[in-house]
Amino acid sequence: MSRFGDLLHGQVSTPVPEPVVEEVPSIPEPEVNFSKMSKKELESYGRTLGIELDRRQSKSKLIKELKEVLS
Repeated sequence: MSRFGDLLHGQVSTPVPEPVVEEVPSIPEPEVNFSKMSKKELESYGRTLGIELDRRQSKSKLIKELKEVLS
């Protein structure tokens, strides 16, 4: 029988290659300076962390909330 026929009837087994796993080096988070950010920027940064900040609060309170989430 032909190779195609053997494949159809399950007579030929092909070796399964081992998966290649490449290790990705971890990239350190850049140091974020909250005091240089505006309240709008702080709010946007908070959203990337999954929290919603209220810009009606003072900047120091927003920074405090962000630091609590990050620690």
